[in-house]
Amino acid sequence: MSIPTSILWEKNKLIILDQRKLPIEIEYLTLETIEDVYDAIVKLKVRGAPAISIAGAYGLANAAQKYNANTINDFLQELQKDYVYLIGSRPTAVNLKWALNRLMSSVQNIESVTKAKSVLIQEAINIHEEDEEFCKSIGEYALTLLNDKTKVMTICNAGSIATAKYGTALALFHLGSERGKHFEVYACETRPVFQGARLTVWELQQSGVDVTLITDSMAAHTIHSKGIEAIIVGADRIAANGDTANKIGTMNLAILAKAFDIPFYVAAPSSTFDLTINSGEEIIIEERNADEITIIGEQRITPPNTKVFNPAFDVTPAKYITAIITEKGIIDQNYVDTIQRLFGN
Repeated sequence: MSIPTSILWEKNKLIILDQRKLPIEIEYLTLETIEDVYDAIVKLKVRGAPAISIAGAYGLANAAQKYNANTINDFLQELQKDYVYLIGSRPTAVNLKWALNRLMSSVQNIESVTKAKSVLIQEAINIHEEDEEFCKSIGEYALTLLNDKTKVMTICNAGSIATAKYGTALALFHLGSERGKHFEVYACETRPVFQGARLTVWELQQSGVDVTLITDSMAAHTIHSKGIEAIIVGADRIAANGDTANKIGTMNLAILAKAFDIPFYVAAPSSTFDLTINSGEEIIIEERNADEITIIGEQRITPPNTKVFNPAFDVTPAKYITAIITEKGIIDQNYVDTIQRLFGN
């Protein structure tokens, strides 16, 4: 059993696991151009907020290697154009913008084009390596927090293939498996594109974790009948007050956790926090193509011209969140002050 990996940087090439084809096919793609990276993010070949940020960082750094600019000013102008281009690939997850901002900042005081190109590559590598460290720390804190709780529910995929390694919400299961701790994980299928069914179930099976698949609408009954002790999810953006955007269906689980009096945990690295917004009301919710709902595989399942509302995310108010688990520790009260203290810089 092993923990799968979704992003590789080998011989100055960005290689990703094509998550659209899982679990039927395991295929890795080499992304040669910034357009390849943009397409991979939009089409969910690479997905998960941290993984998107890593891919975007490598994409921007790699694109810069091909600039023919003679001066640093010309170089930075080209870099700015590609920065804006990549930012547009996923508007809800803040991690991508965070990573690209880091790359832009890393070369602001560089005087040589050659040096700037080298610095960008190294900064992308740093982001990749840091994410693996952060995810492991999140898993360690989560193991401590859950203590003797073993029956846990999750939604979407906040695992190793959504990050550099280990994952956020799934990190404790991977670490637990490595150390002989037994969890019973109940994974919601996650409509409309089944990241839970296709990705989380496959990933946890690779790691030797006991995982059971349920449809999204079975969550309440499952919590009651199977004695679910906690729910843990990832995040795509966390506002200054703790309001959290995550895959559509997350807020449903948070409300159910409140009703059943079980803890609801959010696991996310520091790059997911966006202190430029005060609350979840300011988070832009991406709406995706209607075909994701009206077509399964190649088969249309709805009448022609069916109207569709397809938001990719929802926002869980902080009042429903028992604790937020980060690489810097566990935030379980006074979200506004603690988030500002930990991530204000």
